[in-house]
Amino acid sequence: MNINRRLLQYVKTMYIYVVVVGVLSLLTAACIILQAHFIATIINGAFLLKQFLPQLQTTFFILLIVLIARASLIWGGELVTNFVSITVKSDLRNRLFSHLFKLGPLYTRRERSGEIVNTVHDGVESLDAYFNQFFPQIAATVIIPVVILIVVFKIDLLSGIVLLVTWPILPIFMILIGLQANAMTRKRWRLLSQLSAHFLDVLQGLTTLKLFGRSAAQEETIRKISVRYGNVTMKVLRVAFLSSFVMEMGATLSTAIIAVEIGLRLLYNTIPFESAFFVLLLAPEFYLPLRSLGTQFHASMDSAASADRIFDILEIPAQVGHIDEGITLSQMAVHSSLAFKDVHYTYPAADEKQSNQEALKGISFKILPGQKVALVGRSGAGKTTITNLLLRFMDPTQGEITVDDHSILDFPAEEWRKMIAWQPQNPYVFNTTVAENIRLGRADATPDEIIEAARAAYIHDFILTLPQGYDTVIGERGARLSGGQVQRLSLARAFLKNAPIFILDEPTSTLDIESEQQVLRAIKKVTKGRILLVIAHSLNSIRDVDQIIVLQDGQVLASGSHQELLKRSPEYQHLVNTSEEKEVMA
Repeated sequence: MNINRRLLQYVKTMYIYVVVVGVLSLLTAACIILQAHFIATIINGAFLLKQFLPQLQTTFFILLIVLIARASLIWGGELVTNFVSITVKSDLRNRLFSHLFKLGPLYTRRERSGEIVNTVHDGVESLDAYFNQFFPQIAATVIIPVVILIVVFKIDLLSGIVLLVTWPILPIFMILIGLQANAMTRKRWRLLSQLSAHFLDVLQGLTTLKLFGRSAAQEETIRKISVRYGNVTMKVLRVAFLSSFVMEMGATLSTAIIAVEIGLRLLYNTIPFESAFFVLLLAPEFYLPLRSLGTQFHASMDSAASADRIFDILEIPAQVGHIDEGITLSQMAVHSSLAFKDVHYTYPAADEKQSNQEALKGISFKILPGQKVALVGRSGAGKTTITNLLLRFMDPTQGEITVDDHSILDFPAEEWRKMIAWQPQNPYVFNTTVAENIRLGRADATPDEIIEAARAAYIHDFILTLPQGYDTVIGERGARLSGGQVQRLSLARAFLKNAPIFILDEPTSTLDIESEQQVLRAIKKVTKGRILLVIAHSLNSIRDVDQIIVLQDGQVLASGSHQELLKRSPEYQHLVNTSEEKEVMA
């Protein structure tokens, strides 16, 4: 079973778990045999040997102990399996989150958020059926019948042969039916993930859907997916019920065969009553684990389907650069130059039918401490790719990015990002307080430092008008804030980080002219003596930077000051004219 191997590969505690479950199954088998033995002894003594209660009292007492021991083993097994299930789910969920963080936004942007959430939550939770039910039942099915079979062979050879011949028939039926059910369950899981992803998309875009009158159409789409999901679920249940019926019927018929052959031999007095009754008591217990396995098998198929998706994510390789132990960021945090040296980057194809997309084709430039540099170009020129490379969300396919002549791949990605304060074009704010959103820039910041960063971003006065000031919860994605307020809140976060390298992606795009001038002055003040890289779509905020780099089709087309580029770069002239036309229209 593939799921077994993959889970054993990722869960270190699994080996101890296997041993414990195996020992519990072995002890349970011993209790079953002892229970049948003492019941047969009591019945034989009371009805055939005409023994009275005082003579059977010791046997009754031992039987009671065996029954209590068996019940304790069941209770202990549930404790163990619940503990292991909780531990494994917690471990896998942590691994998933950790690996998703390593894969970074480039991976999550290609996937549907609802599907990932469904995998991390419902997918991991569905593993409970495997560890809590199916795996212990496998151990019981392997161990208990074998122990019973050995004992029956010693007591009665013919009954042992009947058990040995009939037992393999049931797993064959279970496997044949299970293969069909397994394919249906995987389809059902894919539909559930699709439904979760689509529903989240609809919720996030509800305003747009309402605006364009498309909410009713989406209701119909969700209804259709739900009906498909329900139909597939019913097919899975029908197969599961058929499997259970076959297993129950097979076990009942096999037990009946044992009863008939023992009854006939008792009739002809070829087997002692006590031995016959003992074997007859063991026969149902012999088939019970397999009957239960059939039920648990279908309960665990969701685990198998979700585990495939979980491990598919975990096995996606995360890009990890090599780490030079001799270099520390603290030695380079202030006086470093930043350089791109013949950097190429090719995005891998989304599927086999598409070709790889070369986004950067030999980019080279250098930024010195205290310099302010802007990257400009049309959409698709490579500006976002350069940002993602600098943030170590991906690594160059060729060439290198250096800081003070050391490749940034020489540092752990998390440590390298501590050197960068990033203001994205579309900042994300969390459903927590204003203070906590700003404190993301530096976890150990004091309230005074948070206020100072907010003042620098010209958002402090607005924050004071909120109901609880800095302790106001701003809602999901900053629902209580305007676009400009979210942007300034994100700027305050970047200012608070106070890193040696600032990357600002269109930092004033949603601000009015007065606010824009205030923020530009704040940026100039905060970034003094530091490297500032501005990703510009609108050009009115970059005219006084030290250097403007014009990108086109993943290459550096021209570089220089605003005035120099106006004289010698037709592409830059076109960008300026387009930007001015937009400002006039606005």
